[in-house]
Amino acid sequence: MLRPERMSRVSVTGSTQVMDDVIEAIHGMHLLHLTDYDDTWEGFAPGDPIEGADEASEKLVTVRSLQSILDVDEEDAAPERIVTPDALDNELESIRQTVNELDDRRSELTDDLRAVNDRIETMEPFAALGIDLDLLSGYDSLSVAVGEGDPAAVETTLSESGVTEYELFEEDGVVAVFARADDSEEQRSSDSRTQSDDSNVDVEELLVGAAFTAHDVPDAAGDPERYIEEQKHERQQLESKLQTVEDQLEELRLEHGGFLLAAEETLAIDVQRQEAPLSFAMTDNAFVSEGWIPTERFGEFVETLHSTVGEHVEVDELERASYDGDGHLIDREDVGGAAGGPDPAAAAADGGEQIAADGGVDQAMSNSEPPVVQDNPGSVKPFELLVKMFSRPKYSELDPSIIVFLTFPTLFGFMIGDFGYGLLYIAIGYFLATRYDGVVASLGGIALWAGGFTALFGLLYGEIFGLHMLGEIVWGGNPPIHKGLMPAYEEYALLWMVLCLLVGVFHLTIGYAFSFYEHLSHSVSDAVRESGSWLFMLLGFWVWIFGDAPIPSVGSGYTPNFIVGPESVFNGHPIGLGFTGLPESVGLAGIGFFLLGIALVATTGIVEIAEALLLKVFSDILSYIRIGAVLLAKAGMAFAVNLIVFGGYVHHGDHGEVYHFIFFSSKSPAEIPAEEMMFAGLLNGSGPVEMLVGGVLGIIILVLGHILVLALGITSAGLQALRLEYVEFFQKFYNGGGEAYTPFGYVRRFTPEE
Repeated sequence: MLRPERMSRVSVTGSTQVMDDVIEAIHGMHLLHLTDYDDTWEGFAPGDPIEGADEASEKLVTVRSLQSILDVDEEDAAPERIVTPDALDNELESIRQTVNELDDRRSELTDDLRAVNDRIETMEPFAALGIDLDLLSGYDSLSVAVGEGDPAAVETTLSESGVTEYELFEEDGVVAVFARADDSEEQRSSDSRTQSDDSNVDVEELLVGAAFTAHDVPDAAGDPERYIEEQKHERQQLESKLQTVEDQLEELRLEHGGFLLAAEETLAIDVQRQEAPLSFAMTDNAFVSEGWIPTERFGEFVETLHSTVGEHVEVDELERASYDGDGHLIDREDVGGAAGGPDPAAAAADGGEQIAADGGVDQAMSNSEPPVVQDNPGSVKPFELLVKMFSRPKYSELDPSIIVFLTFPTLFGFMIGDFGYGLLYIAIGYFLATRYDGVVASLGGIALWAGGFTALFGLLYGEIFGLHMLGEIVWGGNPPIHKGLMPAYEEYALLWMVLCLLVGVFHLTIGYAFSFYEHLSHSVSDAVRESGSWLFMLLGFWVWIFGDAPIPSVGSGYTPNFIVGPESVFNGHPIGLGFTGLPESVGLAGIGFFLLGIALVATTGIVEIAEALLLKVFSDILSYIRIGAVLLAKAGMAFAVNLIVFGGYVHHGDHGEVYHFIFFSSKSPAEIPAEEMMFAGLLNGSGPVEMLVGGVLGIIILVLGHILVLALGITSAGLQALRLEYVEFFQKFYNGGGEAYTPFGYVRRFTPEE
């Protein structure tokens, strides 16, 4: 459970005459995780694809292209069917021609439609202006500019530029300027340009500073509105033609989608088999393939292979090994010798060539680490997803999934702590887990556990959707614990803060203990210096904090009394555990262990020394206070939603101030003193109109508000719990970077087993 499933390195050796049969058998078993030959053996070279691989690859590309064009997905699957070579040659080619023709026609119509829309968009400002296009160009002595701008600013700019003869037309923000250039000597000498068909460029240049956005006059004539109508009519025709093509493609999807899915699967399997020799070490007459399989299935692998191929192949289990965090071999169980079958020379006898010694069973063909198969019970499986989101564990590492399974739902449930929200999370999780597969199903499993703990803590808090009526029904008004939001129970807020510190100490102790265990593979000395030192500092420092020992820098000062002492949260405020702090001698011993840890860390490196002196064991634990902060924040948000809808007032009871919701009490807003009133509530209107409007608005706010709190519970409580796992816990012992176990083979979904 804490370790991945044990893997064995396996070698399969044989003659090239039986290679195709071996590939077929291994592919069908879906067990061997192939490793690539690194081309280091003398006399051996990486193999070449089997004949026909290129053709199958081209057809596979064609099939996937057709699936993309037709938007084929798994829902288009037909009953399982065998795709014959004849179908791949003839039926596929017929579909390809038809689909490509329609796709080309669709692209052509789409381009034409885009061009029409561009022409309409270009003409719209001129249609708003209402001037025929013939009147906007073709002058010898006039300069014309059309665009969007402020007419007053345009006039000012023209006047300041020396243009005295001009006419402006404006409609819906579109301005047309007709101007004659000034005939003064100064103007003529400044640019010496003639007024011709391109003279409008001059006006546009003059209007650059007037916040004037010019439009090019379209290459058309006549009424702009009529032109737009013609273009819209053409657009309708194009849209109709395009829809016809889309309908034809949809018919092809429905007709051939199942065939394309089955063809893709068939071709993918063929390509896998035909390209398998690329991973092999080969000579002209012999081959060696190597990979990893779960150790417990080695016997099944050998039996199946020999029953299929016979005695023309040799299967060897090279090793069952464990590796440390640096990838060094720390345990190898020597299992040498053939697992039934002839020696390497006999395996190649049919080809007349004996396999070289350095290509035999004792030297690995690559330095690959074993792939990882996480070995966890079914209830823990969904939480492997959270670990993989950080990084897949290496084969040599401890798998923290079980710890995440125990801590993540607990922390999440504690922070949200509401029976109603818990039931909704459970419902969402059940829906995802039963309707989907893969990642989404794992998220559903996580939601089920998180929702269960949310409902459990909600029951203990006596809350359902932020209301305390559950505490009245189940606990007679006295639930066993409180969130600490109300002044009467504010001591619970201190209790949760201290509890968060204890949770942090416990959580990180597990992390350092895992690190200590992994460093033991090097030596006891390394384990003590690298991990034991931090354990000494962590436990020593916090034993001192929770011990009744004086703080040296203060002299007679002590740890704040909400942690230890007669007034501590453990001594009846609010829970009477009778704990007032560890004995002074234990606290002083904690300081000794802390200093011992610093001394040990000093032997490891400068970075570690700096972290120790900066009291990393203190700051890391303080991060866990965020648990209590989210608890109060979520409680406050739910309370605010209910307060707006139901109204509330403050009751001064025996234990302090307690909040009550007016809607569920026997009092009306008029009966509550002003100094106790918090908010009258939308549902407590005094008249029919106020009650109707307030009721509708209140229901909307109630539903949307609690949906918001429900969603923010995921993004706040969920992310904060994950942060504690990833940043505080994982970094004490976990690196990740393992390789996924991807056995050679294919899980068929659209074609039957051959």
